[in-house]
Amino acid sequence: MGELLQLLNPPKTLAKTSLNSSFLAPNSRFGARMNAKSIPRTVSVSCEHRPIDLLTSSDRREEVIESVRTSLTHCLSETNLHLTVPGLKSKIRGKVRDVYDAGDYLVLITTDRQSAFDRVLANIPFKGQVLNETSLWWFNRTEHITPNAVVLAPDKNVTIAKKCSVFPVEFVVRGYMTGSTDTSLWTVYNKGVRNYCSNVIPDGMVKSQKLPKNIITPTTKAADHDVPVTPQEIVERGLMTQAEFDEASSKALSLFEYGQRIAFEHGLILVDTKYEFGKGSDGTVLLIDEVHTPDSSRYWIAHSYEDRFLSGLEPENVDKEFLRLWFKNHCNPYEDEVLPDAPEELVCELAWRYIFLFETITKSKFEIPVMKEPAHDRISRSVSQALSFLQ
Repeated sequence: MGELLQLLNPPKTLAKTSLNSSFLAPNSRFGARMNAKSIPRTVSVSCEHRPIDLLTSSDRREEVIESVRTSLTHCLSETNLHLTVPGLKSKIRGKVRDVYDAGDYLVLITTDRQSAFDRVLANIPFKGQVLNETSLWWFNRTEHITPNAVVLAPDKNVTIAKKCSVFPVEFVVRGYMTGSTDTSLWTVYNKGVRNYCSNVIPDGMVKSQKLPKNIITPTTKAADHDVPVTPQEIVERGLMTQAEFDEASSKALSLFEYGQRIAFEHGLILVDTKYEFGKGSDGTVLLIDEVHTPDSSRYWIAHSYEDRFLSGLEPENVDKEFLRLWFKNHCNPYEDEVLPDAPEELVCELAWRYIFLFETITKSKFEIPVMKEPAHDRISRSVSQALSFLQ
């Protein structure tokens, strides 16, 4: 427990260092064609306390962690729907999602796999449900900025999306000087880099400092890891046209600004995130994959940020950074073939933080799943029914 507390409260920072209710997401438009009675109700979460109080010491925290402990052996680590659902043509296994080809649609299953450093580190109970429902909440609320590929959400862990041509570029948007991975802004800045992905960063900045403006640091894939790339290289290599890049960049910055505003209204800072886009059959640029989840985003507690920054302390975070730090302290997560098992206390804490973030942002209570049947069986049935409905 002592090491967990150190990771959650790091030392000072040195300047150079039948189609049922599960068919719909809460408050979502994505089930509009379904019976209104199937829409699940959301439960209001009290806002009387500061987010950090609810995060570190609350009855809800104890309730969730107890449920997490009893579910450690029931994580959704793998799916094989191509063997159980008629009509699914193939499976692509991503770090977190299993993606199935269903003709005109893609079936995306968000598992409980936890990734960082371009590999899977652990399985986190309820994580897949949290990510799926968080993304659906944001997809629904960002349609004024950009259309998205979502068609239907037939299960807590499932999204059915329009098939589109995916741009091989991740739009990483950053608002603060931070990070611990090899491609993070703080890592490269601390090594002396002052022009990163065509963004000029001024001298004299320190870790956790707010940037003069939000910036995009795109990445693309090389083998199994992300590689920073400049806008000019993206166009020259034919990954996107200039018009496509300009449109996606504008949307990414607008999404991030909107996400920052919503997060701040709920006592949080959206520090950085990443977006992915694709082109639909009609040429429309669509937002895909996930939006502002604790997997794709970094969040800090807003009310304590300024005092901690001025005192040289790390911000209080609500993301997976402490798990990244644990692995960096105990192995080389980029090069070691076999990684140590994440301690149970870290797994439970991360599961709680993901749920806490969902409840804080959406102001609704996360529904802990009841294990009436194996998750794979439930998902197979829900997907089968949904695909029949879409035919």
